[in-house]
Amino acid sequence: MTPLLLLLLLGTIEIGRYAYYGIEVANAARAGVQFGAQSLADSKDLVGIRQAARSDAPEVSSLSVTSRDRCACSNSPANYTGCPARCGSGHPLVFLEVDTTAKITPLFKYPGLPSSFPAQGSAIMRVAQ
Repeated sequence: MTPLLLLLLLGTIEIGRYAYYGIEVANAARAGVQFGAQSLADSKDLVGIRQAARSDAPEVSSLSVTSRDRCACSNSPANYTGCPARCGSGHPLVFLEVDTTAKITPLFKYPGLPSSFPAQGSAIMRVAQ
C-alpha cells in the first residue's frame, strides 16, 4: 500500500509544481506589460520589459519574453490595425502585448511522458499616452 500512496503523493507534487510555474509565467507576462504600458517610451524599452518579467518570476530559468505594439482606433478598439493607426473618426490607441513561455521539467523522468512541459502567459494593456 505504501508504494501506491507514495506514487500518488509524487503525482500530486508534480501537478502542484506545474500549476505553480504556470501561474509564475502568466504573472511574468502581466508584470512585463505593466512596466511597458506606463508610457510610449517604456513600451519600446524591450530590455526593461524583459527585466520586469524576469524579476517577477526568478525561479523560472527558461523564461522567454516577447513583446509587440498593437494599434487601434478609439471608435473600434477591438480591431487592431497597423502602427501607427490612421483613424478617420476617433484617435489612435496603442496597446502593448507581452507573451511569456517557459519549459517546465518534472522532478523525475516518467515513462511515456515528455521530458518537459510548456507553460505560456500572455497579457495586453493599453499604453498611457
